[in-house]
Formats: sequence, structure tokens, C-alpha cells
Amino acid sequence: MKKTLLIAASAALILASCGGQKGQKTANAADSSATPEYQVVNKDTVNLSKLPVDKDGFITLFDGKTLTGWRGYGMDAAPKAWTVEDGAIKLKGSGTGEGHGANGGDLVFSHRFKNFQLELEYKISKGGNSGIFYLAQEVTTKKDGKDQFEPIFISAPEYQVLDNANHPDAQLGKDGDRQAASLYDMIPAKPQNAKPFGQWNKAKIMVYEGTVVHGQNDQNVLEYHLWTPKWTQMLQASKFSKEAWPLAFELLNNCGGKNHEGYIGLQDHGDDVWFRNVRIKILK
Repeated sequence: MKKTLLIAASAALILASCGGQKGQKTANAADSSATPEYQVVNKDTVNLSKLPVDKDGFITLFDGKTLTGWRGYGMDAAPKAWTVEDGAIKLKGSGTGEGHGANGGDLVFSHRFKNFQLELEYKISKGGNSGIFYLAQEVTTKKDGKDQFEPIFISAPEYQVLDNANHPDAQLGKDGDRQAASLYDMIPAKPQNAKPFGQWNKAKIMVYEGTVVHGQNDQNVLEYHLWTPKWTQMLQASKFSKEAWPLAFELLNNCGGKNHEGYIGLQDHGDDVWFRNVRIKILK
């Protein structure tokens, strides 16, 4: 999970050309738990009706050849660090951890989803760290008078992608809640059935009217429920508490915004990672 901000130089241009939703303003600048003013940028560019659908009703989000339909978070095109290799989306990690590097950034599919089942396969490098985001918003705040994009994880739950055996994050958090397929920093995946680095794992994320299920290698490993008192309690007990990070707390507590929908995202955490067979079924 990254802590740095992803800054888009074209933020003002994007806001001028896209519809946005304004958030709350800070009530008192001295109040560290107050939520700063923010804006949600809506910029879908993909028409799902143009995409292939398989016999099971799943829409293909990655054709195995190009990054058509994918772009950088807060960007108009895919960062250069993301390429296609042997039928998979590949991130060539910068080796700089959370800093992304000059050609990096998180990758999103440019269409917002509400109720869905997402399926894909992932492979992580030795000691690697990445993640799969869902219901993500593109959020900007003003810094030094300029609109700048907040990081994707400030609004999106994260399905953790990790080399459990070699990355130190596997030993942090609580009860393994930063290991593969976990809801990052909140719920551990059980059983923990991730395959070692360099091997393909199956990932599943189901979201239906607030119920969320993570699956890994054909087993459901966790379930939780958005927009409930329990969800708020989990946020408050995590690194996204109201006191520690008021903007993240507000956005995640109302995950997906007023329409409860958002983007699918793939994380650039600075390490090599691969994704393939990315498909989604609309559930409602």
C-alpha cells in the first residue's frame, strides 16, 4: 500500500472537461480530524457494449495484446512502465517502492462498476508487493493552489497482492491482514493459500449491494459488508481512522461515492507484477 501522492500535471484540464462531485470543506484548519475540500473526477472512456462477452457472461477487460481501455490513475494514457508481455499486463517495477518512478503509476480500467464479479490471475516477483483496487474514485484536493490527485487507495478497498514469504509486509498489520488476498490492513485472507512468487494465482472479487467476497485459488477467503456500522468500526481501527487520515476515512466509509460505483485498479508498488485473463460479470 502506497503512502505517497500521485500528482497529475493535467489535473486542472481534466477537471475542466469532466463532471465532478465536490466534497466537504474543512470546518477548522486547526482541526486535524476535519475533512479537507476535495473533488471527485468522473472520466469513463470505455463503452462496455463494444467488448467481447464469453459464454458465462463475463466481459473481457484485457485482450491479451494491448492495454486498450486501460489508463493511468489521474491520467489519459497508460504509464510507460505498464506493458503487455506473453499475454499478460506487466508492470516493470521501478525498484523505488512506493515512489512509482518517472514512468510509473497505478493502472485503472476506464469504466466504473457497481455490482460485479471480477476474476483474473496474478503473478508477483520475488519480494514483490502490489494490489487490486475496486470501487476506486479519482479524487483531487488543492495543494499550493493547484488541483492534485490523491492516491488511489484513499478511496478504494485493496485486495493485497504479495510475496508472503519474502516481503516484510506479510509480518506487519494484524493477524496476517497484509498478506495475499487480504483486505489490506483490515481482514486477513483465511485460509492463506497463495502460491509462491513466480507462480500464477487466481483472484476473485465479488461486490453485490455492499457484500464483498475475496477469493483466491478457487477458495473464498474473506467476506465483509460495506456501508455498515461494522465497516465503519474496521476503518476506525485501521491506518485509515478518522483521526489519522480524515479524508481517507470519509471516502472509504462511503466507498464508491453516492452511486456506490468505481474503478478497478492495479497497483504500482515499484515491484514487477503480472496480471492476465482479466474479466468481469455485471451482477445487476
